[in-house]
Amino acid sequence: QFFKKDDFPYKLFFILVAFSIPMAFLGGIWTLHDRIYKVILGLILLIPIAKFLGIFPKTQFSVKQNLPILIILGLGIGLISGLLGIGGGIILSPILILLGWCTVKQTAAVSAIFIFVNSFSGLLGKSFSTIQFSENITQILIFTIIGGILGGFFGAKKFKVQWIQYTLALVLIIACFKLFTT
Repeated sequence: QFFKKDDFPYKLFFILVAFSIPMAFLGGIWTLHDRIYKVILGLILLIPIAKFLGIFPKTQFSVKQNLPILIILGLGIGLISGLLGIGGGIILSPILILLGWCTVKQTAAVSAIFIFVNSFSGLLGKSFSTIQFSENITQILIFTIIGGILGGFFGAKKFKVQWIQYTLALVLIIACFKLFTT
């Protein structure tokens, strides 16, 4: 849905993905202690919460896209994604917006595909270690796909950017609270 609305930053996406996929696989092989996992994930989620609530300055940094920065971002986000079992979009999105490399809708498009490929790569890495799927995996996948399609449609065509940011911030605050209190 977002491809139809904005120009997709192909070069940025392909460089990030080329370096994040192998690191997500490697991170997926490793296993973190449960408490360390929750603390790291909770701290990482504070970054987009701060961005979406406007705690970071409105002005964007003037950082030019260059290959070394994109490689470092791809490697780092890929490794963290694999370690934590997340797609990495929650880390990548605020960075793209803060550095002024993408609009909010371009960021949503880049992040959606970035999350998919990194999740798949990390899952492959996890398959080399111990991985157990929920008995409800089929239902979870069906609802995830339906939710993704609906979210893409409403995000691209119906909802205002500010509403999406506040809603996502609320969801992330709830997730952080659960991570820090369990």
